Amino acid sequence: MSGDVRIPERQQEFLDRVLPRIAADDRVTAVALSGSLAHGSPDAFSDVDLVLAIPDESHAAVMADRLALIAAWTDLVVGFTGEHVGEPRLIVALVGPPLLHVDFTFLPESRFAEVVGGLRLLHGAVDAPAAQLPAESAPFDAQWIEDRFWTWIHYGATKLARGELFEALDTLAALRSLVLGPLASVRAGAEPRGVRRLESVAPEDAAALRATVSGYDRREAAEALLASVELYRRWRPRDVTRRTGAEELAVAFLHEVIA
Repeated sequence: MSGDVRIPERQQEFLDRVLPRIAADDRVTAVALSGSLAHGSPDAFSDVDLVLAIPDESHAAVMADRLALIAAWTDLVVGFTGEHVGEPRLIVALVGPPLLHVDFTFLPESRFAEVVGGLRLLHGAVDAPAAQLPAESAPFDAQWIEDRFWTWIHYGATKLARGELFEALDTLAALRSLVLGPLASVRAGAEPRGVRRLESVAPEDAAALRATVSGYDRREAAEALLASVELYRRWRPRDVTRRTGAEELAVAFLHEVIA
């Protein structure tokens, strides 16, 4: 298999076994890898993210038969559709044993041609100019974060005030995933992808993020929210238009709740 990414043994064995079976189905005209196996640094715990091209006229029929197809290609343990991540064309599957997480995304050929430039093609070909274009990641938008961050801090503080600690903990997790993790990655010169691989991408900042993790305890959660505010202020890019009024009021409210 071509490509610069070294695929771990378990995932490579799966691909070697499943690709000929998928290729034998004439309704699948191309198969590609996405995710860390395509352009990242995979390890033994990495998912296999497969993107399949289906002729537009066959796509609806294949979508209705996806689980049966996957079960014919590999040892399917369980699978379900991906509406929870906004992608109904996705099947999230466990195959094995030994268990391996595999995502199968079934795209019509017309849509596949638009995105294949950012994938690692394993089988088939795509006759479309767009297939030669490199994928473009959405630009990191620090202003988007600043415009929302103080509302999220106020929201977390209201959950503390009500004693709704589970929601407060969810807020802290969202702040790490949507704000602090991406900022730490960008500071380290890496692509902002939540908190994924943050311990290796930005180890010092990842260590600092430990202060934003709380147990089911009101005081701990309050201290974690304060730590989130402190880290955001330290890591916030200087060129954003600061929402100073919202910042002052949200932080003051948080201190009132904690007092």
